[in-house]
Amino acid sequence: MASHLLVVASLLVIACAMVTAFEPSPLQDFCVADPTSSAKVNGLACLDPKMVQANHFSFSGLHIPGNTSNSLGSAVSPVFVGQLPGLNTLGISMARIDYAPWGLIPPHTHPRATEILTVLEGKLLVGFVTSNPENRLITKVLEKGDVFVFPIGLVHFQRNVGYGSAFSISALSSQNAGVVLIPNTLFGSTPSIPGDILAKALQVDKSVIEKLQAQF
Repeated sequence: MASHLLVVASLLVIACAMVTAFEPSPLQDFCVADPTSSAKVNGLACLDPKMVQANHFSFSGLHIPGNTSNSLGSAVSPVFVGQLPGLNTLGISMARIDYAPWGLIPPHTHPRATEILTVLEGKLLVGFVTSNPENRLITKVLEKGDVFVFPIGLVHFQRNVGYGSAFSISALSSQNAGVVLIPNTLFGSTPSIPGDILAKALQVDKSVIEKLQAQF
């Protein structure tokens, strides 16, 4: 019995270590980001605690709609460590996302965070694709008050499928989730991915790749 308990305890320790592997728990009350510091750390250096004020933990403006007059018809208003320095080392962040009618957040991933999205206005079609070899698309239409989770690292998207504008709030399990936009990554890298590689990977003519690269 004791050996079984030891095994269970060991597995729990390993599981907890895996859960915190992305962004370890803070070792102090807070570490307000100091963007002026030249220190090279995994994140941002800490401001002197004696200089910390309430405004370092506060952000205003999330009630203001973003400008969706662009080719995608969407706008992301981030509340990351750059906007809210008190988030530094806490492993969380959030964003407001606005969508014009048929506005789109294109397929993308967050390499360092799971995202949980809440619809506050409108109707959204959301979805993500599972990893190889299944590559299964999981989608759902969300309405006001609905919540959906995008697991860390998986390609996902959102689209407004209602009759008017929409907006949602996303919370992310990292202060710096990262965004990898699939179209921009494939066709807009600097320098460009060689066209013959993309043509073979996507099974299209190289001229198609060149047209896509020209757009990005």
